[in-house]
Amino acid sequence: MSAKNRTVSGALGGFLGLIGMSAVAGILVTAAVAPAVALSGIAATNTINVFDSLPEYLAIDRLAQKSNIYASTNADDPVGTRVLLASFYEQNRVDVASDAISQFAKDAAIAGEDPRFMEHGGVDIQSSFNGAVQTLAGGGTRGGSSITQQYVKNVLVQKCEAMTDADAAKECYTDATQTTADRKLREMRLAIGLEKKYEKYEILRGYLNIAGYGGSVYGIEAAANYYFNTTAIDLTLPQAASLVAIVNNPVKFQLDHPDSETNGAANGYAANKVRRDYILTEMLKYDKITQADFDAAIATPIEPVITVPSTGCQTAGGSAYFCDYVTKNLKSDPTFGADADERLANFKQGGFDVYTTLDLDLQSAAETSLNKYVPKTVPGWDVGGVVSSVKVGTGEVLAMAQNKDYSQQEQPAGSTFTSINYNTDYATGGSGGFQPGSTYKVFTLAEWLKEGHALTERVDSRVKSDWGTFQDSCLGPQSYGTKFSPRNDGGEGGSNESALHSTTRSINTGFIGMAKKLDLCGIRKTAENFFVHAADGGELGQNASSVIGTNYVAPLTMAVAFAGIANNGMTCSPVVIRSMVSSDGTELPVPKSECKQSVEPDVAAGMQYAMATTTTGSGTAAASGSRTSPKVPIIGKTGTTDSAKDTWMSGASSQVATVVGVVNVSGAFKNQRITSLNGMSAQYIRHYVWPDVMSVANAKYGGEAFPDASSAIINAVAVPVPDVRGKSMSEAKSTIQAAGFSFVDGGATASEMPVGTVASTDPAGGSSSTRGATITAYSSDGTGVTIPNVVGKSEADARSTLTGDPYTFTVAKTEEPTTDKAQDGKVIAVQPGVGTSSRPGDAVTIVIGKFAAAAPEKKTE
Repeated sequence: MSAKNRTVSGALGGFLGLIGMSAVAGILVTAAVAPAVALSGIAATNTINVFDSLPEYLAIDRLAQKSNIYASTNADDPVGTRVLLASFYEQNRVDVASDAISQFAKDAAIAGEDPRFMEHGGVDIQSSFNGAVQTLAGGGTRGGSSITQQYVKNVLVQKCEAMTDADAAKECYTDATQTTADRKLREMRLAIGLEKKYEKYEILRGYLNIAGYGGSVYGIEAAANYYFNTTAIDLTLPQAASLVAIVNNPVKFQLDHPDSETNGAANGYAANKVRRDYILTEMLKYDKITQADFDAAIATPIEPVITVPSTGCQTAGGSAYFCDYVTKNLKSDPTFGADADERLANFKQGGFDVYTTLDLDLQSAAETSLNKYVPKTVPGWDVGGVVSSVKVGTGEVLAMAQNKDYSQQEQPAGSTFTSINYNTDYATGGSGGFQPGSTYKVFTLAEWLKEGHALTERVDSRVKSDWGTFQDSCLGPQSYGTKFSPRNDGGEGGSNESALHSTTRSINTGFIGMAKKLDLCGIRKTAENFFVHAADGGELGQNASSVIGTNYVAPLTMAVAFAGIANNGMTCSPVVIRSMVSSDGTELPVPKSECKQSVEPDVAAGMQYAMATTTTGSGTAAASGSRTSPKVPIIGKTGTTDSAKDTWMSGASSQVATVVGVVNVSGAFKNQRITSLNGMSAQYIRHYVWPDVMSVANAKYGGEAFPDASSAIINAVAVPVPDVRGKSMSEAKSTIQAAGFSFVDGGATASEMPVGTVASTDPAGGSSSTRGATITAYSSDGTGVTIPNVVGKSEADARSTLTGDPYTFTVAKTEEPTTDKAQDGKVIAVQPGVGTSSRPGDAVTIVIGKFAAAAPEKKTE
């Protein structure tokens, strides 16, 4: 360009460039003498004062690395029996020690990137000056950075990538990579400081571990794994040179684009080969390899063996949802960081070996059974199948499976894939929960026993349209009127059921009758004592309908609660990480299970006693109990929601608790009683999956007998039923309730007693019944008569009496043989019996004796 055509900006740029070059020249001189200054203690010159605002050296933080999530088949030997579920990382890196890196790779890096690495003090004067001259003179950017400088730049970029604030990270990255004299000066100063603090081999190791090798591959170990299916220590000479070549320009030289026109399989990865062969030439030049090694390496074709690492939970197969739950814990539990930003930063940094609580034997049983019985999709029904198993006494999650394939992206309803973990809460990747149905009744049972009621105590369990008012110490008395009229699914249940039988047969009205005697707020708080909570993070409902399971909770939540019942009332919160080790072998802290005494052991024993009866005989869970083998003592509770939308089987041994559900995930549902899945009624699937899982649990963990429940817990006190015949109904009610019974007005009946007074009760006065039993009183309508005693009268006299006033009965006759001649032709009985209340005109049968002489006794000779 001629002088007369130069612009003002061009001239100014040249002037500033001259100043910049002068500064760089000064810095380079400083860099040259820096090692001597550091060694001799001579005071810094005016030139080195340019760096006064910078730190003396760059601290080397932990590198972002790949983390691994493991499961095992043996909790006592989690490392020895470990199986990799998945790896996760922001950067696919495995930080390795210097002696775990091939010497070929170390020599290739030095020869190809910084031949004077072992001599300079962090900055190669000649290379840096040439690069700076070309850059500042407008000739484009060129290299010249030493290995130490490149390492500094990578560390600064690494710090930026660890930031959780996107805007701050972007600004940081620009500052660390922009092509300016200021950035180069800072880089040099930090490189010099780094050389003062660290040995050369440490810097070289750090450089090889931090460098990018294309895409998300970082560090020499991960690169060796990915590109050649080997390790850093086992790299051959040509492989090592090819990997070091990639570092120079990862996009241009990476080896995982076989279709590339410039660097693909068809041309022998030509671009990488040119750079590789240059590095080999430099290695020969600097006597790092022999001529024979060089010739063999140059002749070796580049043949990558791309080995994609397991990345993300989708590689965990059927255990993917458990894996996902583990990663959610790492990002949310305070153990892994004080706040969300710190936890996310730690997660990005990675470098952990995470040993989980998953038991691969139970998990396999759960996956196999769900695959057998619950299809991934059903036309017109977004069906879900779930299994959660928890170790009793520790809270360790042993199994977590569902009928869908895992996806990291949200999928449409009805797909075979879903990103939603049906077993867990919404906050940890789950759904909004499902209604547990009658499995929730166990918390009313717990409150019943806590309040001093016994299992054999009876309540009013009649089906009715208005249950009246329920006690609620939190919200005040609650009346639900005709809006609340639950039924019993199979028509089971009488008018006066015990808590025990209501549990065995899961009688809705029995539990509502129990709730009438309790505090709805107390039932909710007892559930919460077992760590039960709404899956969506809201509050548990505590209305009367919640007693029979209308709250939406996660299956894992119910498994934890049932483990607490089996653990004699001591409930332990769920944990999924047994131990975690950092890349340097340090044992790291992990979340611990929080255990609390949800109910006293004697109450838990009563719950166990009642819930054991569901798994045998006519119990609603007997189908699961009978199919589980080997046999150990178990407790259980079934659940079926309205119209059989969802069906549940929940239960436990003394060692393992398991919850199985077939649920409606979204949209329209099907009644499971009339819907078949894989040739089986959907309502019965729970009774095949649960035994499949618990049979493996029983064989592996065993199970002991549950503690005996006390007599006071089981047996209600029997007290006499008051005789209130002839009393007014109001007086009878007061008398019956004062005796500890529930009073029910059974309506009017025919009786000779005065109108409105009590004609009779059921059970009858003078008999015994348990405290809390329902006594039904019937009032007299005044139209009744008492059947008179006509026994011993002749037929004619008896008829005359019975058909005359005030009886006017219709009389029928039967005959019965008698050996008493005095009874011949006489009334020997009346049906209904003498003294029975009846109405005028009713039918009465008289029994007439018919003499039949007894046969003579046979004499014995």
